[in-house]
Amino acid sequence: MNKKTISLDNRIDYGIILPVFVLCLVGLVAQYVALSVNPIKQDVTAQMFKNVLWLAIGVVAIAVLMQFTSKLWWKLSVLFYGLGLVLMVLPLYFSDPRVVALTGSKNWVYLGGLSFQPSELMKIAYILILAFIVTRHNLQEEHTTKQDFILIGKMVAVTIPIAVLLRFQHDFGTLLVFFAIFCGVFLMSGISWKILLPSIGLAILLVVGVIYAVTTETGREFLQGLGVKQYQLLRIDSWQNPFHDPTGNSYQQAQALTAIGSGGLVGKGFNVSEVEIPVRESDMIFTVIAENFGFIGSVFVIFMYFLLIYRMIRVCFDTNNEFYTYIATGIIMMILFHVFENIGANIGLLPLTGIPLPFISQGGSALLGNMIGIGIILSMRFQQEDYLTA
Repeated sequence: MNKKTISLDNRIDYGIILPVFVLCLVGLVAQYVALSVNPIKQDVTAQMFKNVLWLAIGVVAIAVLMQFTSKLWWKLSVLFYGLGLVLMVLPLYFSDPRVVALTGSKNWVYLGGLSFQPSELMKIAYILILAFIVTRHNLQEEHTTKQDFILIGKMVAVTIPIAVLLRFQHDFGTLLVFFAIFCGVFLMSGISWKILLPSIGLAILLVVGVIYAVTTETGREFLQGLGVKQYQLLRIDSWQNPFHDPTGNSYQQAQALTAIGSGGLVGKGFNVSEVEIPVRESDMIFTVIAENFGFIGSVFVIFMYFLLIYRMIRVCFDTNNEFYTYIATGIIMMILFHVFENIGANIGLLPLTGIPLPFISQGGSALLGNMIGIGIILSMRFQQEDYLTA
């Protein structure tokens, strides 16, 4: 093996590629099972072809994005953020009324025969703009209390338009993902502990306040006055007691827990599904894994996610590029929150919010967004001689 080949191998992080490949493979298997037992008649072969096509597009995106340098990402950050905001407006005007009536959210664009979810790509644009803002601020300013507050103000300023658009889309679950990304970059930005500790305390109080609000009548009346929909509060009821209305509002949650429990240690076997669960191919895909492959299969999938997150953290701490560090932090928080929320909701630990499981749930927009994130992470190792200059 020649020196050039060895050098190329050293620049490709197979520790990230392997778990992504395995998770995508598990995703195709799980989607096939979910689609095969879906009571709504559809062409499974055509849908699986569509899923494979999105996966192929994602692989091409990774191969292309690995060639991007940090200087190029730096130049594109503001442009991508602006483009992302434009795309986020589209669902308000080009949505499917039937989907809105069913889900209560206007987060998908339906234009002709094309449908996609702009917020999935906006997550990447948001990560880039946060990394750009924090890096540029730290390069130009010292960490004084005043400058730290200015930095926080800049980060909040680029977050507000996204939050407003998601509010109009009635997509609270996706807003939580952006909040997780913000928190990750915020913690890594070098802001003084004099601000950091009170901020963490404020966040804890906010969480306590939200829990109080959703569990009391007075709190719920206040939330409804802010625009929180009744179906969102019903999800909280189903989370608190999944079997309080197993044939009505809590049907999905109750059926999910039943399916997961019925899988036992090793599962019922491939393509065996005896419990009907709505939208199983997307938000509830983890129930397919648990029912077919049991506790062992579920733990294997979770281990793959832990391996992926660990390898991405290694990249984050190994890079000497501050801009890359913040980008990696944002991508890690994005994927980590998706995994935690989706699996947590499937097993009853958290309320259902419609968050897909990375690389496994059906959905081309989500898959492409995650693949772009992986491509950026891989580019950090591939472009290991690339350092950002002010």
